Amino acid sequence: MKKRVVKATLAAAMLFSVVLGQGVAVKAETITPVVTAKPITSEVPAATVKPAVTPAPIMRDNLFKFGLKKDLELPVTVTAGGLSYTLEKLMFYDVKSKEAQSLMKLYGYSDRIYKTPTKYMVWTKITIENKGSKIIQLSAKDPSSKWYFKIDGNNLIEPAPKNKMLELNNKEALWNWVLKPGEKLSSYQMYGCIKDPVDISINVNIAGDFKEKYIVKRAGE
Repeated sequence: MKKRVVKATLAAAMLFSVVLGQGVAVKAETITPVVTAKPITSEVPAATVKPAVTPAPIMRDNLFKFGLKKDLELPVTVTAGGLSYTLEKLMFYDVKSKEAQSLMKLYGYSDRIYKTPTKYMVWTKITIENKGSKIIQLSAKDPSSKWYFKIDGNNLIEPAPKNKMLELNNKEALWNWVLKPGEKLSSYQMYGCIKDPVDISINVNIAGDFKEKYIVKRAGE
């Protein structure tokens, strides 16, 4: 009887062990392994920094073609009698060059302004401003010139822009103009020149108030 009881106890113990083992095995199969997540990086590729572009210098004159040493760099401003005149650009074009011929055709300029054949058409960009308290003008009401562009001490003559001369304050080819106090105007003017320049100056003369500046002085002065 005791043997049966012992056998029964042993059998029960073995059965429990098997069941326990199977239970552990089942539980192990149902466990989901933990995946170690990689850290999320917020790195942004460094932007390529482009070097700053240096703007090309503005070509304001072509006096180098004459080998001249400038005393003043453009722009040059002369102020007298309430009028401020600024020479922004100064270009000498051979009268037969495509540049001169194009400007002459476009605005109606003529090179027949001297008894001696014209050698250069001189193209200038200017800005004028009335800083006084009265109207300043170059028109039928006041036809006297307010400034002069001089080569070797001689005032250059301005051919009329026939295609624009009836327009007041024209911004492409200036002829007649009127400025009220505080007004400013930028435009262009053509001159005729019969020789290579040695010295170059500009002057403003308003009612006897005269001011002059030399862009190129004669050697030795």
